[in-house]
Amino acid sequence: MIKRGLHLTYKAARRIVVGVVGLTVLLIGVVMLVTPGPALVVIPVGLAILSIEFTWARAWLKRMRESISSLNSNNLNDRAETHRNRVSGD
Repeated sequence: MIKRGLHLTYKAARRIVVGVVGLTVLLIGVVMLVTPGPALVVIPVGLAILSIEFTWARAWLKRMRESISSLNSNNLNDRAETHRNRVSGD
């Protein structure tokens, strides 16, 4: 009985600590969007911390990874097309 209560307390405390730390890092990243700083690095770190305990953060992080991947792929395709045009003399 005591062990079960202790387990629930540990679980709740861990969830609170992860939430506070992750939310703090995420908010610092959002502030960095308008102030100097690496916001595009800090925001995913905050979401990664939050995703340890929260499903919604995991979904946001997945969506962010997919959008960055597609943007990177589009950029790579554009650069390849520009290079092909430059080489062929168009």
